[in-house]
Amino acid sequence: MKAVTWQGRRDIRVDDVPDPRILDDEDIIVEITSTGLCGSDLHLYEVLTGFMTPGDVVGHEPMGIVAEVGPGVREVSVGDRVVVPFNISCGTCWMCRHSLHSQCETTQNRDQGTGASLFGYSSLYGQVPGGQAEYLRVPFGNQLPIKVPQGPTDDRFLFLSDVLPTAWQALQYADPDPESTLLVLGAGPIGDMVTRFALDAGHRVISVDRERERLARVRQRGAETIVLDSGDIAEQVRDRTDGRGADAVVDAVGMEAHGSPIVEGMTKLLATMPGAVNRPVMQAAGVDRMAALHTAFDAVRRGGTVSIAGVYGGAMDPFPMMQLFDKQVGIRMGQANVRAWTDDLMPFLEGDNDPLGVDTFATHHLPLNEAPEAYKSFQEKADEMVKVVFKP
Repeated sequence: MKAVTWQGRRDIRVDDVPDPRILDDEDIIVEITSTGLCGSDLHLYEVLTGFMTPGDVVGHEPMGIVAEVGPGVREVSVGDRVVVPFNISCGTCWMCRHSLHSQCETTQNRDQGTGASLFGYSSLYGQVPGGQAEYLRVPFGNQLPIKVPQGPTDDRFLFLSDVLPTAWQALQYADPDPESTLLVLGAGPIGDMVTRFALDAGHRVISVDRERERLARVRQRGAETIVLDSGDIAEQVRDRTDGRGADAVVDAVGMEAHGSPIVEGMTKLLATMPGAVNRPVMQAAGVDRMAALHTAFDAVRRGGTVSIAGVYGGAMDPFPMMQLFDKQVGIRMGQANVRAWTDDLMPFLEGDNDPLGVDTFATHHLPLNEAPEAYKSFQEKADEMVKVVFKP
């Protein structure tokens, strides 16, 4: 089959790889009909190269048609249409029963000190073949796949794999009161969707990004916007909120943030090092670009909440503890517990009115063989690219 593979730093290729096979009684094989390109995939493209092996199949936002089922699968059948969550959770362990699917004890990577395995996401998270491919082996076929109706286009349901639950959890963790002001840092796919959820709930939203095309998207839906390079962000937010700051902030940027040129240079230098050197430094040092997070802490009001949806990788990055303690800031963060939120999210997708605009959320639909160019354009934020969906 054809699949998108990692071959080295900034080296993504489409190769022929072996077809997946049923390995466990509860496995299913899904023929992929749509699969997304995520901002987190860019971390593999450049930053987390020490945890990748040439030939790794990437991608973690797939959906498709069940092509084969193991003998123990009862909940889905051949021909069913399913979305595959990005985190691989058994659905039955203590963590899953407590709605912490991203910490699944069955697939937890204890040797790496990380949580549940992820599709297509490096040796840090299990080195499981990903979903930017023609076919995908999916374990836990009775619990993990999300069965969705036949009929509507894939885009109506595809984002249940990652974008929707990640954005929804970020908003729940921010926990703004009904008439609160929410500051969303980043207007990429996750920040954009957080904004849509928050506006739908009646919140005032201020969105920050450096890309004017992305700000135009959220502004069309009713958000106020600030261009990142227009001056002190926190001061501008306080000017708009009677001097207090935002009631809650969502950091939807993470280590993709632009910030200190010294830190950016260190991050790029690490990416060029051999894996044996890169891995221990990444796991024990502070190498992230922390600009977005520090902006969040500065812009949130006293007693407010910061919700972190953007991914950070450094183990010892500096935290402004004095500021956080003095301001009595609440912080919540973590990988989305995808399967915990399915029932909350389906009502947004089942009607005809499409309140979140998921049908038109993707900016680019491309064949799988254009993945190498798409990764490059996505990293460069070229061609007004916000969300890419590949069609194998």
